[in-house]
Amino acid sequence: MEKNINKLLESLSPNERKILPHLDEKNIGEICKKSNLDRVSVTRSLEYLKDKGVLEIMTRKLKLISIGVNGALYIKKGLPERRLLNLLNEKRILKLSEAAKQSSLSEDEFKASLGMLKKRNLIDLKNGKIIFSGNKEEISRKSPEESFIESLPTEYDSLTEEQSETLKTLERRKDIVRVSEEKIIEIKITTLGKKIIDIGKEFRGLIEQITPEILKKESSWKGKKFRRYDVTLPVPKINGGRRHFVNQAIDYARDVWSEMGFKEMTGNYIMSSFWNFDALFQPQDHPAREMHDTFFIDKKLQNLDADKKTIENVKKSHEVGVVANGSRSTGWNYSWNEEEAKRLVLRTHTTCLSAQTLSKLARTPRGTLPQKFFAIGKCLRNETLDWSHGFEFNQTEGIVVDKNANFRHLLGYLKEFFKKMGYEKLRFRPAYFPYTEPSIEIDFWHPEKKVWLELGGAGMFRPEVVIPLLGENIPVLAWGPGFDRMIMSYYQIKDLRELYKNNLTQLRKMKFWMK
Repeated sequence: MEKNINKLLESLSPNERKILPHLDEKNIGEICKKSNLDRVSVTRSLEYLKDKGVLEIMTRKLKLISIGVNGALYIKKGLPERRLLNLLNEKRILKLSEAAKQSSLSEDEFKASLGMLKKRNLIDLKNGKIIFSGNKEEISRKSPEESFIESLPTEYDSLTEEQSETLKTLERRKDIVRVSEEKIIEIKITTLGKKIIDIGKEFRGLIEQITPEILKKESSWKGKKFRRYDVTLPVPKINGGRRHFVNQAIDYARDVWSEMGFKEMTGNYIMSSFWNFDALFQPQDHPAREMHDTFFIDKKLQNLDADKKTIENVKKSHEVGVVANGSRSTGWNYSWNEEEAKRLVLRTHTTCLSAQTLSKLARTPRGTLPQKFFAIGKCLRNETLDWSHGFEFNQTEGIVVDKNANFRHLLGYLKEFFKKMGYEKLRFRPAYFPYTEPSIEIDFWHPEKKVWLELGGAGMFRPEVVIPLLGENIPVLAWGPGFDRMIMSYYQIKDLRELYKNNLTQLRKMKFWMK
């Protein structure tokens, strides 16, 4: 036992040893004063001693009632009703206007005084006059309010029923009293602590740290004891700077696509309607082009940002369709308007980048195929903000351009990507999307909720998209699930808005996306 006590004594810091003789004070203010340490140092040392079993710390909240600014003034000058009462003791009857002027009270104080004196049946108000209706004994007697403020400060729990009612009255008046909570720390020395205190009085001569000077002189450390350090004790958590968890998750997904041999597609947030809608075979009267779904920029392009051949091909695709596999599709059977295609929008999806990429591939030799591309970026839609919808969200886009690609390849790419992202159990359901056929919906199994949750859509681009942009009908695998939905699932976030709140406490707790 003595051996353990000596080890514990050897582990005490200088500040812990300073406060050790003064623990009987049980008041932090007195310990600070006698140890000549500030409150933070004493509090920290008490916590360390608690962890070592030297003492117990109990905290309790104490509700205190103290004098407010006006209350301190009224103790010197008297409460407003006392000053008015003294005036009435001399005059007995006064006009209201004269009483207000002669009492030197503010308008609020005068009104409050009338109410208090009327409540105590000391005055009557008749014909614009104040009439004192009490007796001299009542004037000399202190009111409950006067007695109460003179007794302050006091503890809330010690109030009598009458004092509690008086407090309620005073709280309705401006800054006469203040009610606050203080945290009271109580110290109880353990049996081990008592032994430590007795032995510690004679315990001296520990070397706190090794310095170059000590190492140079053997006589300065040889035969002496070094302070013990307990490396298992809890220490303050250090939060270094790091990337926001949303950006880190995006970087992680970007690395996954790159490892799978995909090249990144990038582009502007502002797109022409041509690339955002028309190139993807979306008719110009489609509901998605309405203001309630899309953010439009109040400007148009003077000339479309595409070559003439591509523009002409997209126009024909809309008006009369395309020829694929020996047959012609019908198109949308309307007159395509180039001016409508010049309207600028905030991109509603990253699929517009896939359309631009296909157009660029049309100008490269076919020997460069197959090609694989991905994108992760912001999309913007005119949505009402709530727990599941936002006017901006991240989408992960991908296309594979390969003459030999088929639907099973699409499923394989998706399975591999989601497996690397940590989603092992997937299922694919038939679905409809405007520019892919066949199309699927991707779901993953949520092990905690025991349900299938939707991740996003995928499919193979329709010939009406591929032929106008690429010049021939080559299989193009495509997908574009919402990435924010994946982030919410991974971090178990129930409200989409939580992704972008600058809550430092929450951000520090977020782990990195690692699978």
